[in-house]
Amino acid sequence: MANCIFCKIIAGEIPAVKVYEDDLVLAFLDIGPINFGHTLVIPKEHHESSATIPEATAGRMFHIGARIGVALRREFDWDAFNLHLADGAAAGQVVMHAHLHVVPRGVEDGFHWNWRQKQYGDGEAAALAERLTKRLATALEREPEA
Repeated sequence: MANCIFCKIIAGEIPAVKVYEDDLVLAFLDIGPINFGHTLVIPKEHHESSATIPEATAGRMFHIGARIGVALRREFDWDAFNLHLADGAAAGQVVMHAHLHVVPRGVEDGFHWNWRQKQYGDGEAAALAERLTKRLATALEREPEA
């Protein structure tokens, strides 16, 4: 996509500090990291949403992301890492090219997601699960067979 910053990185038009690259994905250090080592894993093919990424590419993104997470954990001798993918502006996606954040985490790194927690009323979770199950089944029926 002509105006996509990540597509320009893939094309070599904008520099990036690359960590990994293959035919399907590219991984590079985030220029505004949550913690040092924060890496982005992106599909080489432009997709705004994770919902349109082919299964093999999405699987590769998470596989490489997890391997990068382990490497970061070992490099910094930290406890953990987050894999985070925001899908859509309301979810916090800033660059409209799907991307997976790999963020190394330490117990005292000072970063907090600040998630709130809600509670379902009586029967609400089961009713929602039933509706979602039906929507998912319909969506999966529409997918082409592999």
